[in-house]
Amino acid sequence: MFTKTSDNKRYHTLNYFYQNKFNQKVSKISLNGNFSCPNYQNNQGCIFCSLSGSGDFGGDKHKSLEEQFYDITQKMAKKWPNSLYIAYFQANTNTYAPLDILKEKYEKVLKLPKVVGLAIATRSDAISDEVLNYLEILNKKTFLTVELGLQSMHDKTLKLINRGHDLQNFEEMVQKLKARHINVVVHIINGLPYETKEDMIETVKYLNKLNIDGLKIHMLYILKHTKLAELYKEKPFPVLTKEEYIDIVCEQLTYLNENIVIHRITGDPKPEDLIAPQWLLKKFCVLNDIDKEMKKRNYYQGIKVS
Repeated sequence: MFTKTSDNKRYHTLNYFYQNKFNQKVSKISLNGNFSCPNYQNNQGCIFCSLSGSGDFGGDKHKSLEEQFYDITQKMAKKWPNSLYIAYFQANTNTYAPLDILKEKYEKVLKLPKVVGLAIATRSDAISDEVLNYLEILNKKTFLTVELGLQSMHDKTLKLINRGHDLQNFEEMVQKLKARHINVVVHIINGLPYETKEDMIETVKYLNKLNIDGLKIHMLYILKHTKLAELYKEKPFPVLTKEEYIDIVCEQLTYLNENIVIHRITGDPKPEDLIAPQWLLKKFCVLNDIDKEMKKRNYYQGIKVS
């Protein structure tokens, strides 16, 4: 049995990580700090990004952070009355603002009841040295996680998806954050246009060498009102089947050090916005099928790490 799980998974689960760190249930509360994105302003944004800036399941930006927090935690408390909370700035680029605004927003949520940490989703090209220095201080006060979108290690893909930075920029930021002992979680996307299974596995092998702390694996989904939807309509490209996605994820997990925490292993599109693939709407079926395939192959996270 794989030891870094509390629910019979064969990979290092986030629930297990939080339980061992805080000795009780911990939930992430997705908040919308009403930030913008430099790539959207300067470069029309990543081609897959929704109008919400990847914050489809975050809080309502028209409400205060306190209101968002209480709205979500009141619902969660019915299921997990004793849970602690990680405040998660999810939508758009959450370090893209003057330092005084960042301080005001971050420190406001850290004062809310039962909040034991802060997670900040951002881009590797949107963290100034001034902000880095502040994050280093903040990291000594609370459990801080910085989530960096990479999506792919292949510069040709980054250019195609209009990412706005290259692999070198990403790697340099990971090194800067780790030098300050800040927890780093990376986002990748499987099924990006024209990438092969080998390309996707290569991305995971690359990340395994960077001393990252966590990984989010997403499946590419095509949403209405995105540049990706236009590309898909004008020049259709293959979209992964459920079976192909499961196969790739199972292989990717074997190349990851067992200490890397798996924060997410599939996507979460809104049904009304989704063009393809429709199989993603059955999230729990995908999760269960990954578990079954890992067992069938007798795979565990990290078994192919050399």
